[in-house]
Amino acid sequence: MLHEIINQTKGIVVSHRAKAADNFFKRLIGLMFKKSLDKDEALIFKGAPSIHTFFMRFPIDIVFLDRKMRVIRICKELKPWRGVFCKDSFLTLEFPPLKVSEDTLRLGDFLKLSPPLP
Repeated sequence: MLHEIINQTKGIVVSHRAKAADNFFKRLIGLMFKKSLDKDEALIFKGAPSIHTFFMRFPIDIVFLDRKMRVIRICKELKPWRGVFCKDSFLTLEFPPLKVSEDTLRLGDFLKLSPPLP
């Protein structure tokens, strides 16, 4: 199922084609071995306070959200073979590199998934 990621604070759609990594295999593989991520794609992880880019071929932008769906940490252009952790994260979003900017979202913004995750 595809989801839209909407920045409610700015009133814009950040991604029209976000996929949930909602089972063990999808969470394990994530974006590993993909050659790229389309500018309108994203990957959603629920309950994943740490993300790694092992075996990836390109950098990604990562956004961590708390339970209120508020942006609490942003990591831009995380290069392959790196890891990042955010203790209070409830949802983690992976975007193509350079997707996250002041125009799309920033710390403190509130996001919404449509349809919501189960």
